[in-house]
Amino acid sequence: MENDLGAKVKKLRISHGLTQEDVAKALDVTPGYISNVENGRNLMTLRMLSYYAELTGVSLDYLAGSVDKNYQNTALDNEIMQLVQKMDTNTKEKLISTLRIWSEEN
Repeated sequence: MENDLGAKVKKLRISHGLTQEDVAKALDVTPGYISNVENGRNLMTLRMLSYYAELTGVSLDYLAGSVDKNYQNTALDNEIMQLVQKMDTNTKEKLISTLRIWSEEN
């Protein structure tokens, strides 16, 4: 699978028999904007990506690509830390006890 958004956008457009003008009209943008996206000079906003996915019958995940596994792990770690920081000491101690039980089971 291609990682380059512009290449995906162009490939989908061509496979659906659409011109840049057709896509621009459907998305209410200029053909130049579509050209710039296809050539990697611009990125689509999330809203535009959603509209383009709907127009071409693909998922937003396909267009945007998958999230890097390392980023997912970091995001989870950050969320856990944010939640723990809001806890009082007693709750943190209970959480530690619970985590120790869970880690022993695995």
